[in-house]
Amino acid sequence: MKTVRLRPGKERSALRRHPWIFEGSVAGGKADSGETVRVEDSSGRFLAWAAYSPLSSIRLRAWSFDEGERIDAAFFARRIGAAVDARARWPIASNGVRLVHGEADGLPGLIVDRYGDVLCAQFLSAGVERWKATIADALLQKTGAIGLYERSDTSSREREGLAAVAGWLTSAADACPLSTEVEIDEHGWRFAVDVASGHKTGFYLDQRDNRKIFADAVRDLRLERVLNCYCYTGGFSVAALAGGAAHVTAIDSSAPALARAADNVARNGFDPARHEPLDADVNGRLRAFLDERRSFDAIVLDPPKLAPTVAHADRAARAYKDVNRLALILLRPGGALFTFSCSGGIDAGLFHKIVAGAGIDAGVDGFIHARLGAAPDHPMTIDFPEGEYLKGLVILKR
Repeated sequence: MKTVRLRPGKERSALRRHPWIFEGSVAGGKADSGETVRVEDSSGRFLAWAAYSPLSSIRLRAWSFDEGERIDAAFFARRIGAAVDARARWPIASNGVRLVHGEADGLPGLIVDRYGDVLCAQFLSAGVERWKATIADALLQKTGAIGLYERSDTSSREREGLAAVAGWLTSAADACPLSTEVEIDEHGWRFAVDVASGHKTGFYLDQRDNRKIFADAVRDLRLERVLNCYCYTGGFSVAALAGGAAHVTAIDSSAPALARAADNVARNGFDPARHEPLDADVNGRLRAFLDERRSFDAIVLDPPKLAPTVAHADRAARAYKDVNRLALILLRPGGALFTFSCSGGIDAGLFHKIVAGAGIDAGVDGFIHARLGAAPDHPMTIDFPEGEYLKGLVILKR
């Protein structure tokens, strides 16, 4: 087993069982991409077994902090089994479930979502890429799924020196490929998902519980006219209509996403006349609404990731502030703003300050009715606070 030794004083994060070790902490030792290495402190004391990534700034991703553990096929079967079993114990009102959530499940760089009988996986680090075939076998054996589609086509692969890959990794259909489109049930609502296209693995499973909270708010607060910004495939649109909204205006800059949103509205039996899809830039459309003196009882802001790291935080903060300012002006008194950030570089405290600043600039005050996060199948652990990427605020305008 190859050994990587850290610089003096750089062992503290590993001693706290944090799974990432950065390039600048490494004193010496090399390995092939994804190869498991023994990580030691400057005195030679064992710290972890980790996957080595020669091109990434995150040079090492820890598999285990137990010196006696072997990183082999049985190790991956145990980790995957524990992750799947945990979800079976949690109350999840859907057959669309995040089964493996990377570092939180002890499998750095691996994302696995289940949509009915189909799995969709992202292998985003050198370590899981090296063990891909073993992981795929363990997933299918544990879940009984009929197929595993790979969506390893994100920019994070480039930072690992890995090429983008997408397609059926393994399928029970063999010579007769499965359809990439599946239908899932969520809180009794039906959504079509295409695992081969769209964001992430095809759907935002992390917003599952927040969509139900939004539907309940629409019903309880009698919010009739809803604006759903960055609507993607219409999850919050369906939730609003299920909650009794009279009309939903849905904005996205992707025509295919808007078509899918319209399909999901119809799939749930709602009158298409109650759902107005707009192919437009959100900021530009919000400014046009101001000129038109339009207003709304509820607004959802769920923009794409604007700050993947802290280095992008300043620019992202300005963008978040501007769109929240516009939304708060457009919101009627007594209305509800559901505003989110999925940026890892923006923590919950900073996001609150950004929205507060937007309120000051808009001349608007409001009650913070709730703080929201990702659904429980997207867990954050004590040892890895970076896992808290999705944060949201529910604001009732005064």
